[in-house]
Formats: sequence, structure tokens, C-alpha cells
Amino acid sequence: MDCLQILPKIQAKLITGENVIAIYEVVLMEGWVKTSRILSLVENASSYGFFVFNFIRNLDAISEVVINYAFPINNEFKINVDFEENSDISLTITFHKVKLLFEMMSCEKTKNFISELHRISEMSSKKENFLDFAWLSKYMNEATLSRSEEDNFQNHEANGQIEDTQVNTDLFVPRHSIARGTTPIAGRESAVRYQMTLKENDYTYTQSIRIFVGTWNVNGQAPSCSLSDWLNVDPEPPDIYAIGFQELDLSKEAFLFNDSPREEEWLAAVINSLHHKGKYRKIVLIRLVGMMLIIFVKEQHAAYIRGVATDTVGTGIMGKLGNKGGVSVRLDIHNTSLCFVNAHLAAHVEEYERRNQDYRDICSRISFPKFLPPKTIKDHDQIYWFGDLNYRITELDASTVKRLIETNSYDAILIYDQLKQNFKAERVFEKYKEGRITFKPTYKYDTGSDEWDTSEKNRAPAWCDRILWKGDRIQQICYRSHPSLKISDHKPVSALFNSEIRVIDAVKYRKIHEEVMKKLDKLENEFLPQVMVDTTEIIFDKVCFLEAQNKDLIIANTGQVPVQFEFIKKLDDSSYCKDWLHIEPYMGFIMPGEKCDVKLEVYVDKRSAYELNSGKDKLYDILVLHLEGGKDIFITVTGTYIYSCFGMSLDVLSRINIPVREVAKEELIMLEKNNDYRLGDPYPVPKEIWYLVDHLYRNGMKQQHLFEQPGLHSELLQIRDWLDTGVPEQMRIFQ
Repeated sequence: MDCLQILPKIQAKLITGENVIAIYEVVLMEGWVKTSRILSLVENASSYGFFVFNFIRNLDAISEVVINYAFPINNEFKINVDFEENSDISLTITFHKVKLLFEMMSCEKTKNFISELHRISEMSSKKENFLDFAWLSKYMNEATLSRSEEDNFQNHEANGQIEDTQVNTDLFVPRHSIARGTTPIAGRESAVRYQMTLKENDYTYTQSIRIFVGTWNVNGQAPSCSLSDWLNVDPEPPDIYAIGFQELDLSKEAFLFNDSPREEEWLAAVINSLHHKGKYRKIVLIRLVGMMLIIFVKEQHAAYIRGVATDTVGTGIMGKLGNKGGVSVRLDIHNTSLCFVNAHLAAHVEEYERRNQDYRDICSRISFPKFLPPKTIKDHDQIYWFGDLNYRITELDASTVKRLIETNSYDAILIYDQLKQNFKAERVFEKYKEGRITFKPTYKYDTGSDEWDTSEKNRAPAWCDRILWKGDRIQQICYRSHPSLKISDHKPVSALFNSEIRVIDAVKYRKIHEEVMKKLDKLENEFLPQVMVDTTEIIFDKVCFLEAQNKDLIIANTGQVPVQFEFIKKLDDSSYCKDWLHIEPYMGFIMPGEKCDVKLEVYVDKRSAYELNSGKDKLYDILVLHLEGGKDIFITVTGTYIYSCFGMSLDVLSRINIPVREVAKEELIMLEKNNDYRLGDPYPVPKEIWYLVDHLYRNGMKQQHLFEQPGLHSELLQIRDWLDTGVPEQMRIFQ
């Protein structure tokens, strides 16, 4: 279908100011069947809606379009794309409790549509609180009504089939539309994937794991002390460590060449300080200049980690270099996706807008290209964002801040915290959460002490080092700093989380998968194309040269679905039948309860006659009647060929002194194969040639327009029989 032809009808459904900016035809998985749908992205005053249209055909034209679904593209609108090499692309759209699975061809147009969908989703998520989706209400109500009407029709159909065949409603399919050929059954892989997606809650359960997130700006220092007071302070070991560093190395070499001995030094210090009760495996380490992120998991979880990917973004000098920016790791543990972001944002008190921009740049530029389309930070179930975010305290001088710290009046200070202010104004970290801060500011200290900055700048203490999170089923257990570590002008910070992840119950998964497969097998068997043929053995009578014979084959559709049939060629054959056989029609479409009459014609001409005379071929063929989506039926075609002098070489005819029909078949074959084999004394000229010339001389010399007009077919058959039998009395030509 050309989507541009249907675009005017979709645009006509909208009002002035609402514009279709993208349109694409897809296949929607519904239960056990697949149906064609049109996806549209619609814009209205900078807000966007995702529409799913059904359409009604009238002959070859689209007569009407109907809204099936209409969703606002906001933070509740989720996109997931699955892609495998040499296969279709699966697009899953989730909005609240509605989950839709679409199949799309793997092509450039599909990728462009998905990229546009991701772009709009990303853009909308940044400014959702400023968007008005009220215009979508009427379309969402219209979609609900149209689906209700479809459900009523399907329920009526389902009730009918229960009364007639006692079929379980769990196996409901639109039988009438399938029988009409308007609704095809879904492909096996697609149906299984869709059903397992719908039943995910039945074979998964939640399991609580503990995640330790730590961040420390080490100011270019070497690890001269143990890190246990930071990484090993809890009674029980965490399941996952996500440890982020900033300013790991401040040297020119690290900046210019991204090469630093500090990486190995700090990695070794971390490994030596992990919780003593746990055995850990390093999953990944990613570094950009001075920003480094390391992920460890307990050995018992390592086998369930997959889809690990990393990316880095520089937002420093010229907005590109890696003195500032972020490093990120994503992974799947069991059936839950996690994303960790370690960031170092722009410095200086007055540069909070630059910090906000750094955040937005990291969000838009972090990408994991091993997925198609690439996943971004927001495309994960749980996100942990931490680092030296560099937000400061404004409107309070250093002495006032220090005085409030002495009385533990942190809340009074945090009113003037730039991150809190920008977060409240929804300029950054939309939908993220941060635990209550109950610890002293982590910056700036005199190196090697717990004293606040005594330099000329006399900076006001601030909570530069922060940990935030986003996602469901995350509970922060604690949020703290670790002031005993004094080698930097920052104090390390950590947070401990209880994270509920989805785990697949292997036993339940296999059981549900088996149930789905059994239902699918039952459905496929029920709707397997089925036909009956009136015979599988077609026998022709005696077949003569240039004399056609016909037989009919009746193919009746005895199943419940339309049947597409075709006679197909066998292995190594160039055609579906031999040259002397013609089939009409050789392919066709039969609706349930109908039949098709197939005509088979045997006709031996001069090309096939030689093969038959020489024994290289015989009147025998096996036809393969193929049913699309069903089994093959084999039909044999046989007949007895009456040998003729036509199709024989002149050399063979000169070595036969009796009529051809009096020669045994074996002897004719021997004459063709052996030049020395003869029946009697050979003639200098084949007798058949002599007979023809003699008859013309005796009877045709006075014939008007001789050789100027073709003879009658009946006359050719007389000549054939006369030459093959040697009985000239049968000839009546020219007499």
C-alpha cells in the first residue's frame, strides 16, 4: 500500500492545526493473528500524539480509516525495538497498561520512522510539563469506542464458535475474517513472542538485590589509603557495585592521550577494598580522561548479566572534550535493564546554567549503538545518575553556611542549593529522585584534613557530589558521605539501594512456553490449508503424435482458510512438468468450500517425439501440488505413446524396412542407440520420404497453389497414420 494515498483520509480525521508528520504501514500482532495497521505521528502546538489506524478496503481502494489507538507521546509512552539480523523489526509500544507489538520490514524507511519516533519521544520527555495533550482526549475516546465495537463483533463470533465447536475462548481467533482471507494467521515466531510478552507476569517474579553506588572526585591524587571506609562499611555485601571517579588524573597526558597509570592504581585499590564477605567479578570499566566508572557484581549473578554496553560524552572545552562530561554503562540483569551514569559537570558557582546544559547534552548524546535503534539513557527500567555534579550554594556567604553546618541545619542551607532549585523548577533531572541529605557538604576541604577551604577563594561548602535515581521498585536504604577519607578536596559519597528486579522462573517459563506452543500447534492444525483432489493418478489413453488429449483434475478446499496452490518444480528440474504436458491453471486461490477445475493436456510435438522415440523420455511424470502453508500432494501422470516415424532420425528410418508401428519399442530404442543395428537391408532413402514424394507425384501435380497454403490438421493425422502403418489405401489427399 502507498501510505501517501491514505494520508489525506487520515489528515481529514484531524482538525486545523493538527498535522501528520510521519506515517507508516505495519503489522499489528493481535492474539494469534496479524492485521495491517497504519501508524501516524501527529503534531499539535509542539505536543505529539501516536495514532494507530485501522482501514476498510472497498475493492482496491481504501474507503475509510478508523482510529484504533491514540496515545500522548510523554514520559508514560515507552518504546522498545528488537532487531535480529535478516529478520523483521519488532516495535513494542507501552502506554500505561496497554502494550502493542508491531512488526516492520527491515529497511531504511522503517529505521527513519523509528528514529523520528525516538526523537519526538526524547524531545517531549524534556518539556512534558509545558505540553498540553488535552487535544488528544476526543481521539482517545473515539479509539476506545471503535475498539469496543470490534470487541462486540469478536465476542459475537467467539460465542458462535463455542456453540458450534466447543472451542476454548483462550484460543479465540476471528474465524470468519480468516476464512475470507482478510486476516492472516501470524507467523509462528511472531505469535510465540507476542504471547510470551503478554504472559510475562505469569513466569517472572521480583527479587530484591542490593546496589551500592559510590562517587568520589579524587583531585588527581593517587590511592594512598585503603578505600574500605567507603566501600566496605555495611554489614552485608551488596550484589552490585557501581563506583564512579572524577578527576582521576589531572595530567596533560591523560587529557591529550586518554592514557593514565592512575586507572590501574585506583582499580587495584577498589578491588582490595570491596566487601570482605562477597566474591565479585568486574563486569566493565569505562574511562574518559578523569572520569571512570567500574561495575562489579557478585559471582552468583554474573551468569545473568547480559547486554553490557558503554558510552562516553565529553562536554568540556568547546563542548566536546573530556575534562567534563559523562561515562555510562548499561546492562541487563535477569529481565531488568539498568543504566549507570557517572558525570562531572561544569565548575564554578555562577555556571549552573552550563551544568544544566551538560546534563541535557549527556542525556541526548549517550547512546548504546549495539542495539538497533541505539538505546539511550531513558530506555531502561532503572537509572542511577551520580558524580561531581558541581551544583553550589547561592545567596549565602561562606561564613553563614559554615555556621549552619555546625548546628546540623542542613535543610536551611539546601534551600539555596542550585540542584534543588533547578530540580524544583524542572530544568534538570525530571522524574529523578534524591534521598534526604543528612551529611555535611562534600566540598571544598583542605587536602588531607577536615578543614573547610582556607584558600583566598574561601569557597562556601557545597554538596557537589550527588547520587540520584529514576525507575520503579527502587528503595534507597542510606545516603551518606565518608569524611574519614581525606586525600582529596572532596569527600566520597555512597548510597545503598534495594532494587526489585524481574527474574524469569525457568520452570514456569518452560510450562507457559509449552502451553503457548500447544495452543499454536492446535491453531495451526485447525487452520492448516486443506484440499481434496478427485484423483492422484491421471492415466491418459493411447497418445499419438500431434494429437492432444485432455483430463480434468478437481481441487476442492475442504479447510477453513483460503488456499493458495501451485504446481512446483521438483529438485533439479527446470519446470514443474515435462514438455509434453501443459497445466492450466498451474496456480490459483480457492476460498473455503469452493473448488478449482484444472485442465491437463498431453501433446507430443516434434521436440518431445524424439525423446520418446529414443527412450530418453516416457509418458510418465510426477506433479507436486504445493499448498502455501500446508503440505504437498503428489499426482502421477501416465500414458502410452504410439510410436511414429515423426521425431525419428532419417538414418534410423532408412534402416527399417517395415512400418514403424510393427517394430517393437525395444528395437526402436536400439536403432537410435546403435548405428550398426538394422531391420533387414537398409534403404538408400527412408521409405516414408519415398512414399510422400511418390504420392505427390501421382496425385498432387495438378493441385492448385500447392505448398502455398497450410494443410488441415486432420490431413496431417492421415499422413501420420499412413506412414506409420504403411497402408496407403487410407489416404484420400488430392483424390
